[in-house]
Amino acid sequence: MARIVLRGIACAAVLIGALGLENSAHAQAGLGTWVRQAGPQAPGQITMTVEACCDGGRRLTYQLGDTGHVMIVESPFDGREVPVLLDGKPSGETMAIKRLDDHHTFTVLRMNGKEFGTSKASLSPDGKTITVENDFIGSLGGNPAGKRTEVWVRK
Repeated sequence: MARIVLRGIACAAVLIGALGLENSAHAQAGLGTWVRQAGPQAPGQITMTVEACCDGGRRLTYQLGDTGHVMIVESPFDGREVPVLLDGKPSGETMAIKRLDDHHTFTVLRMNGKEFGTSKASLSPDGKTITVENDFIGSLGGNPAGKRTEVWVRK
């Protein structure tokens, strides 16, 4: 169970960077509900609801499959580290999300102060999919280090 939750946290952390991809003219583009496409590199379903918050940032609420766990992150998308809450409590994970341009972000992931991965996210030109390239430099929750790609689709 902890492995599933930690996998969800790691995957969700990466996506968070993708949600700050829209420019001010399309500020509503990232809002709404997104579903991670299951596959060999991204098993299990995660649904994410994105709301505006944090002076131009986003509140991300993740439903981690059928585990019943909920993860919430509030980030201004300016590179500052923010805590990841799991079921309303600090999880030990933090994220530093930096918007690179209108369609790209870069995120640094840390667990208990130690970096365990980075991600690069790209929003499609039509705003319907987000492709996330994860590079986990350390093992977390039984997940091996290495590169993985995820695709998220607007619901």
